[in-house]
This record gives sequence, C-alpha cells and structure tokens, in this order.
Amino acid sequence: MKKTILLVLIAFVALVSEVKAQDPHFSQFYANPLYINPALAGANICPRVNLAYRNQWPSLGAFTTESVTYDQYVDFLSGGVGLILLGDQQGQTFSNTSISLMYSLRLKLTRKIYLNLALQASVANRSLDFSGLTFGDMIDPRYGFIYNTQAQVPENLSHTYADFSAGTIIYGENWYAGAAFAHLTQPDDGFISYNRLPLKTTIHGGMKLNISRDKRRTNAFFGAPIISPNLIYHNQGGFQDLNYGLYLDWSPFIVGAWFRQALTFKNADAFVFMVGIQNEMFKVGYSYDLTVSSLSNVSGGAHEITLGMQFNCPEKRKKIKSIDCPSF
Repeated sequence: MKKTILLVLIAFVALVSEVKAQDPHFSQFYANPLYINPALAGANICPRVNLAYRNQWPSLGAFTTESVTYDQYVDFLSGGVGLILLGDQQGQTFSNTSISLMYSLRLKLTRKIYLNLALQASVANRSLDFSGLTFGDMIDPRYGFIYNTQAQVPENLSHTYADFSAGTIIYGENWYAGAAFAHLTQPDDGFISYNRLPLKTTIHGGMKLNISRDKRRTNAFFGAPIISPNLIYHNQGGFQDLNYGLYLDWSPFIVGAWFRQALTFKNADAFVFMVGIQNEMFKVGYSYDLTVSSLSNVSGGAHEITLGMQFNCPEKRKKIKSIDCPSF
C-alpha cells in the first residue's frame, strides 16, 4: 500500500503545473564534483572519470539516481571541460535523463589564489510510464488490482528541453569556496501544461588541514592525516537545506560524517556516514544516509556507491595548480 500511495504521489507531481520540481541529491558531494558545481571541471588537471549510484528510500522503492562524469584541463582553452550523463528514476513510473557539457575558465588572481568561471549547457528529458500507475477503479474489494482503469491517458508523456547553468569557485592552497546556479532560464519541464523548473542555488566551501607533525607522511603505508571541514547549502523552489560535515583523509583510507538539515521545515533530515579507499588511480566510496525525520521508520535511508578513476597527463600539465578539495 505504501508503494501504491507513492506512485500516485509521483504521478501527481509529474502532471500538475503548480508543483515545484527538485533536482536529484547526492551525499558524496565531491565524488561527483561536476554535479555540485561546473566550475570544478578540470579541477584535478589530469583526465578523470567518476561514476555514482544512489538508492534513496529503498524500503519504498522510491528513487534511484546514476551519473557518469568526465573532465580534464585543456591547455589551449586555459580551463577545464566536462561532461555529465545523469539518469534519475522515481518509482517505476517517472524518469529524468540529461546530458550536460561545461567549460570552466581558470584565472590566476595572485600567486596562490585562483578563480574559475564556468558555463554549462544541458539537454534533459522527462518521461512518464502511465502503465506503472494504479488507480482506485482498478481494485476489486476481494481480489485486489484486477481491472483496467478508465483514467484518461495524457497525450504527451515525454518532454525534452534545453537547460543552462553557471558556477564559480575561488581557491588557494588548502581552501575553496564556490557558488553554482542551475536552471538559469527556468525552462518549461511540464507534461500537460507550462511549468517552470525553479532556479537552484548551491553555495559550498571548505578547507583541508594537515594535522600531522610530519607534514609529508607518518610512516611508509599511511599518508599524513588530513581533516577537511565542509559546508554546503542548497536552495530550490523555496526548499532549503544545509549540509555540514567533516572528512578524515588518512590515505589510502578516508571516512566522513555529515548532517543534513531541512531549513524550510526547520527539522533534521539525516546523518550521512561515509567510508572510502583510494590511491593515485582509483577510489571507491560508500555512504549511508540515516534518516532522522518523520520518514525514519519507513524510508530505509539511502545507499550511495561511487567509483573514481584518475588518469595520467603530461608533466607540463601536472605543474598547473589543481583544486585541493575532498575526494568524496
């Protein structure tokens, strides 16, 4: 019954024009850097690929999101380029897919401070599988769902639109602060009537602090322990949330804990716990969202798995200053 109610709610959100859509959410923010801010394209200078899978509220069969990203710094463009492939499935009926290209211009402000300015262009599609919905006239009091519905099927169950975003980040040797603005033109993403996709604002920042007495390494196996406090704020369609947390990076291992607060409703949403392992070429991370809101007894939290691959690049490009932000 819970899943049936959820499917009806998803259909309602998809079809009416007054409901404000929300973008998918990831908890391993910097394992998916281009999604949080297009200005992070080329941040690691050398080519890299990141993959992410998120299963949110699995007890309700609610939301699954996948993303694949690629980015690198390009010398003759004096900046980074990036690509995002994103798929978001809500229940078994409603899906979002998109492809995004971005460019991030890198500017040197002082000897140790840099500024990136980025633009992003996307093509997105929303679609609805009407056959996955259930209605009251399909129910037999004795045998359950055995009838065909008399509900009218909308003519257009797929909608494709263009979308544009921008971002900026300023950074030094061990700190960074940025802002991103998605859906600048607030495109129409409605099915049966006009619906403006609300602007999404992201503000984020953090730093990395080496807490080792030996700033290079502590022994032959572990790198120097580094703690990284971070803060991320989202605002979209009147909904606001604040995420703050801390990473401990003791290479090759990394652990992290975050707290997400829904500012709009003035209540706690979830604690996020993350573990990962990494080397110069690969990184793998897992995180779990422990829901503490009113959904805690029924949602099943959220599971997220990420995989990153870092490729080599010419020695000349390695000398360019990268953004020293977290890996997850």
